[in-house]
Amino acid sequence: MLSNSQIKEIHQVSETDQSLTIPNAMLRTSFSNLIEHNFLHYTDFPVILINKGEVLDIGTKLFKRSFDILFSLTALILGFPIFLLITLLIKATSKGPIFYKQERIGLHEKPFYIYKFRSMYTNAEKQGPQLASDDDPRVTPLGRFIRKTRLDEIPQFWNVLKGDMAIVGPRPERAHFIQQIVRKAPIYKKLLAIKPGITSIGQVNFGYAQTVDEMCERMLLDLQYLQGISFSSDLLIILKTVKVMFQGKGK
Repeated sequence: MLSNSQIKEIHQVSETDQSLTIPNAMLRTSFSNLIEHNFLHYTDFPVILINKGEVLDIGTKLFKRSFDILFSLTALILGFPIFLLITLLIKATSKGPIFYKQERIGLHEKPFYIYKFRSMYTNAEKQGPQLASDDDPRVTPLGRFIRKTRLDEIPQFWNVLKGDMAIVGPRPERAHFIQQIVRKAPIYKKLLAIKPGITSIGQVNFGYAQTVDEMCERMLLDLQYLQGISFSSDLLIILKTVKVMFQGKGK
């Protein structure tokens, strides 16, 4: 795992149309075998190439948006029986609203409300923002199941239709945690150059983060996504997400 000092000591070296992001120490994370082949190396340091300017060209933006709309409409229509069942189960098993909304930070740092099926007891964050953890006492019994299978995130297809999110993109975080992440790793703001997604390479290969340090580690995976956004890469991430859902590896 990256230490606080390692994360803080990330430098950027300007070139003509790219910047080189060079951590001061070699990455020694528990998931380095998943990502090291995607890094170039500068002397003894791993290097992430980050393009300047717009991440997506106009053609890619239009295609990605069209795919997002079509995929979301299909999911909402075909998945309606499942949505109805989850709605009835939430209402029957715990007091409170069916849906849960929370402010997140999206494209170009614009706040928006993300929607989910409620998986926690009401007033779960009366003591302030907290990250989910294993055996989290705030989560309802039904909530554990829908979180592990990612079914709690189904309402986010509405966020996609509204244009706040994409199917695939970096996980949207709350301002409270973004401030902490940016203090450790300022390069996180690169992820705000595209729409956040329902799923991401960080979500499927790293999973949910329980600490800010783990958020910084997951960020490295999401930064790689910016380097090769394409329909094939999005499709691969979606297929991996489906596999995670059936394996129940969510939190």
